[in-house]
Amino acid sequence: MRIRMTVMAGLATLAGSLGLYPLFERAGWFWAGFGAVLAVAGGGLLARRLRLPALLNPVFGLAALLLYLDLVYAAGKAWLWLIPSPESVRELADLAGEGWRAANRYAAPVPLVPGITMLTATGIGLVAVLVDLLAVRLRRTATAGLPLLAMYSVPAAVREDGVGWLAFGVGALGFLGLLMADARERVGGWGRTVTAHRRPPQVPLAGADPRPDEEMVRPDAAGLAASGRRIAIGAVAVAVVLPAAVPGLQPRGAFGLGGRSGQGTQTVTTPDPLVSLKRELTRLDDSIVLTYQTDDPEGPDYLRLYSLDRFDGDRWTYSPLKSSSKDRVAGGRTLPPPPGLSIARTHDVTTTVRVRSEVKNMTFLPVPYAPAEVSIKGDWRVHASSLMVYSLRDSAGGRSYTVRSVRTDPSTGQLAAAGGYPAEIVSHYTAVPKNIPQQIRRLAEQITAGSATALTQAVRLQRWFTATGGFTYDLSAPAPQRGSDLVDFLLHSKRGYCEQFAASMALMARILGIPSRVAMGYTPGGEVKPGEWVVRSRDAHAWPELFFPGSGWVRFEPTPAGAGGQGTAVAPPYSRPAISTGGGTGGEVAPEPAPSPGGPATASPGAGDRHRNDEGAGGTVTAQDDAESGFTPAPWLAGALLALLLMGVPMALRMVTRRRRWTALASAPVPPPPGARRDGTRAAPDPAGAAHAAWREMRADALDHGLEWRASDSPRATARRLGELLELDTASAQALTRIARAEELARYSRSCSAEPAERLRADVKTVRAGFAASVGRRARWRARLLPPSTVAQTHTAFRAAGDRALEATARLSELPARLRRRG
Repeated sequence: MRIRMTVMAGLATLAGSLGLYPLFERAGWFWAGFGAVLAVAGGGLLARRLRLPALLNPVFGLAALLLYLDLVYAAGKAWLWLIPSPESVRELADLAGEGWRAANRYAAPVPLVPGITMLTATGIGLVAVLVDLLAVRLRRTATAGLPLLAMYSVPAAVREDGVGWLAFGVGALGFLGLLMADARERVGGWGRTVTAHRRPPQVPLAGADPRPDEEMVRPDAAGLAASGRRIAIGAVAVAVVLPAAVPGLQPRGAFGLGGRSGQGTQTVTTPDPLVSLKRELTRLDDSIVLTYQTDDPEGPDYLRLYSLDRFDGDRWTYSPLKSSSKDRVAGGRTLPPPPGLSIARTHDVTTTVRVRSEVKNMTFLPVPYAPAEVSIKGDWRVHASSLMVYSLRDSAGGRSYTVRSVRTDPSTGQLAAAGGYPAEIVSHYTAVPKNIPQQIRRLAEQITAGSATALTQAVRLQRWFTATGGFTYDLSAPAPQRGSDLVDFLLHSKRGYCEQFAASMALMARILGIPSRVAMGYTPGGEVKPGEWVVRSRDAHAWPELFFPGSGWVRFEPTPAGAGGQGTAVAPPYSRPAISTGGGTGGEVAPEPAPSPGGPATASPGAGDRHRNDEGAGGTVTAQDDAESGFTPAPWLAGALLALLLMGVPMALRMVTRRRRWTALASAPVPPPPGARRDGTRAAPDPAGAAHAAWREMRADALDHGLEWRASDSPRATARRLGELLELDTASAQALTRIARAEELARYSRSCSAEPAERLRADVKTVRAGFAASVGRRARWRARLLPPSTVAQTHTAFRAAGDRALEATARLSELPARLRRRG
């Protein structure tokens, strides 16, 4: 059975699966994989216990994996909560489809929805099947490293930061442990250690026995074992330390500790911010991201994370950030003033934010624009031109911090009178690729035709998206990947979510010559009590920011709000003025028309409208379920239960065989002799068949208890040898003698045994109890749980089935030749 190698193969698979951690938000996937590995190990043990061919080893592993998945994810539709049924298989297939769609929809780290968890358990289970086959059954342990390595390739291909050194080290040690266990088993397979005798140098006297003077020399393997361990540890150390120490291989320095000090400049690299936007918006659990308190009398503003200033023709991103120690925000340092702000009215706002500890990899702080001072522990820095606050090594998850920000309250007149953009603003924030389709350029000019000011152009663009353009807010729309997707959104489908709306308005503003960029972060969220707000994953948002001299960067809201759109989006007051239809002050002024009730979107609410969550004003923030943040015992217990069930298969087969043996005897009566009168009474069972059944049953009990059974011995010799070997009591010895005598008469005498079948069956039970009382506890439990007779019987049945299959195949191959001969 190779129990030790089976355990090591399972541990190596689990250690290798730790490299998948960057793909998931929480650790619950590990326990699902743990149960799958446990089930596969049980299936492999059973296949080896039955001594089946090597090709059937993965069949048993896959069957055990299917039973595990059925038990955990489709128990309600399975037979006896375990056995696959057509409905349960269909349920698993549907769940796998949902998981595949979710995995393609979300960016790593993905949420642990049931479909993704099941796919992860299936993948780890398949790797466990391959490792068990290669390392345990085929003894190709080195080759088993390939499927283990495949698990590391997935996060390396999906995530830019790859796998951490600790997870790699654990996986490498698991594989090395598997190699060492295999080497130890191979060396041990040669037998006992050979002892050498070394003769002393002096010559012994004639006739003396030299053996007392000989020196016993045993081969010392301790040095070889120590060398092997040193080589293994050194290999892992070199693989972990060397990449971390070589400049350029680790952007954050050794073990991610770079960037803490010194005056050097580093380039800040993070994954694409917009990749995670839709994942946040479509999270099924709608988890809480952060809570905050604010003293803003006008209601809270958006919390900004990123400022995307570059459009490459397909997607928005931000320019590389150059960071040095001079950019730190620690020590109550006042941040750089917001660019372009000089004449607009402002007021200070203090916001205290608490980010949930479940939030991972948030290296940019969500802060209200424009931050003037940030109080937070850790190495946090600011980008002067965009005022993004970020860290090279820390995450905002689980932290509390306070932000003093300057909120701009520009009037409509100030924005309308703005002019004279700085040259550096124009060159950087109005740049558009030359391959922008002409349809989009003409569309931007048509929408804003007759506008006299940049404000009027911006307001008309916003109204076109939210009210008059026929757009629909739809989270199922795919994220834009190419310029053609933007054309389809603006001219054809007109369905999308905040990313498409914000990106499109910012691009059209640049086409019109208005400096613009795309911001990403969170809307104000919902108020749970006076002055305290909660931001959930559904509040993730993207919006355009336009530059107006004297007021700086101001926010617009082209995404439909309310029930038909982004529920907590808020349009600022200056983006909803009366629209001038001509140039100058003498133009005709018409109020902004409200959208029709039957339109595709609803009007954005005013800035003073406070959005509450479903709990109302008295609601409180509730903690997330335990299943979100870590260990869930259900898959682990299910895997353990399934392993126990698989290990109980031999015992069940033994019980079924015993019952069928006596049932078949009772259902096969002896026909009456010729000429005998049939009086309608039920005939007694065949005495010879009863003797043979009792003898086979006693033979199986002897094998189960580890007793030697010689096929060449006669029944009488077998009974005498067992009686001498075991200390049987009087009843067991007499029962053994009766069974042997009945078998002897059934074999060699014309007269059948006089012992009735019921008596022989009782004798078999008595002999079985005598066997159990004469052997040790370990042999008794093995006879009950893993009876060897069943293993041998199953092996014989499989071999017979294989022979019949080969015979049938041979006949089929000969069939064309027979037909030709007949023809």
